[in-house]
Amino acid sequence: MSQAIATSRLDQNDWVLQIEKLSVQLQTEAGVHNAVHLLDLALRRGETFALVGESGCGKSMTAMALLRLLPEAARISSGTVRLGSTDLNQLSESRMRVVRGGQLAMVFQEPATSLNPVMPVGRQIVETLLAHTSYRGQAARKRAIYWMNRVGIHEAEKRINDYPFQFSGGQKQRIMIAIALAAEPEVLVADEPTTALDVTVQGQILHLLADIQQEMGLAILLITHDLAIVKKVARYVALMKQGEIVETGSVDSFFENPRHAYARQLINAIPAYEKRGRSLVTGQRVVESGDGSNARSTGTPVLQVRNLSVAYPQRGGLLRRVLAYKPIVEDVSFDLHAGETLALLGESGCGKTTTAKALMRLLDQQARIQGEVLLAGKSLFSANRRQLRILRQSMQIVFQDPYASLDPRMVVGDILEEGVAALRPELDKTQRANRIRNLLDRVGLPANTVTRYPHEFSGGQRQRIAIARALAVEPKVLICDEPTSALDVSVQAQILELLQTLQNELEMAYLFITHNFGVVEYLSDRIAIMDGGKLVEMNDAALVLQQPQHAQTQRLLAAVPRL
Repeated sequence: MSQAIATSRLDQNDWVLQIEKLSVQLQTEAGVHNAVHLLDLALRRGETFALVGESGCGKSMTAMALLRLLPEAARISSGTVRLGSTDLNQLSESRMRVVRGGQLAMVFQEPATSLNPVMPVGRQIVETLLAHTSYRGQAARKRAIYWMNRVGIHEAEKRINDYPFQFSGGQKQRIMIAIALAAEPEVLVADEPTTALDVTVQGQILHLLADIQQEMGLAILLITHDLAIVKKVARYVALMKQGEIVETGSVDSFFENPRHAYARQLINAIPAYEKRGRSLVTGQRVVESGDGSNARSTGTPVLQVRNLSVAYPQRGGLLRRVLAYKPIVEDVSFDLHAGETLALLGESGCGKTTTAKALMRLLDQQARIQGEVLLAGKSLFSANRRQLRILRQSMQIVFQDPYASLDPRMVVGDILEEGVAALRPELDKTQRANRIRNLLDRVGLPANTVTRYPHEFSGGQRQRIAIARALAVEPKVLICDEPTSALDVSVQAQILELLQTLQNELEMAYLFITHNFGVVEYLSDRIAIMDGGKLVEMNDAALVLQQPQHAQTQRLLAAVPRL
């Protein structure tokens, strides 16, 4: 049982979920190993218990074991899971189906893949009501509308027949919460419920869960790798590493006096403004990130953006003619100097990624693009195909998702060589091979990486490969689109340190697109805030963070969870 929760002080009836000596074995090609080993936890009614750790530590496997939804290769080898007085591991599957979704519910990590794409969201909520409550017919429909309203879906009566693709990421997560809570369970397992959301939507989801928890007396097991969220919402915390809990206690004691070295390592790796100039990995002093005064020279900017506007066509009629254009980015202007990091911040859908794609001329066939962009003094938008190939040597992009941006059918060596061969045709095969070896060494990957496929690497290693590919042609400008959003805090620290080292060595300019304020505080020289496709504020990082002028900047900063 958790050391932090003294059972002698509490009535046993307060415990709604008790996990004792739970072990889960996973069959792999390399043999059997313990994904979860002798795990002890207890949840009290009306409280939030956070289970934290990095990818692969066993957090989600624990959640799946609680609901008996383990993959075929995994099995519970020992332990008990008690919901009230019922041992869930002893129930038949038919009885477990009554518990699952009724008394014990789960909000999954990725709502886009958890919701049925061909079923209206209202029917998905009604399914839960029909399976676990006495609501039927119009009463079930009205209850589904109630839950959509309760989780903050506006005009629920009109939207109950809409499909998942018609909702934003934050709205999909709200619908997942409505489905999970429709039967009013005793325990909610929330597996990374805010990972892919921007800070304001993240704050809304956490506030929503807290409100409903207070209203229903719900016990929440929050599974996450975001320690700032843990401090904001949880009362107790357990830290997992390699399938075992290495530290447990109250949230206050965990953050004020972490006992385990792994806990201290994770807390130290969280980026923040006060850690500028220090390594997040070692804690040692490194080259100062600066306040922007050193990075911005008085010379000509390496990238000049003037009045950039992007609009997507809206088509209609039998012939799908263009009826109008919907503006996504409007009148955006900024300069970027060698050695400078400009962070482009804003909520999801504000136009950050569209701006990046327009700068790379990846939207030429899809959107109407206006304005002027000068890269090293040469016009990017008026360049022909041959000129564009030369200019692309000077500007590269690291995409948000390394899983989707690397060709799964090519070995890494071919992926890296492809770009060099296309953009630096003067190099022969031996020179290209030498450059690739140097790149892999620079980003901290072993030499045998060239003969392996992307699926053989972790998320952090794949992002290093994506960075190596972008650096292969030695660009002057590197656009980083959410390069650390899907990474654990320690892997994120390694990637940020790598980017800083490369910038100091090569004097590259970074356009850093993100909604992670911790990364921005630690890395950026200047910050630009986007809202509704427009730049609403831009200044030195310290001024934007400490003296925000625009209401949107103030709202974003107020929503940031902090340690």
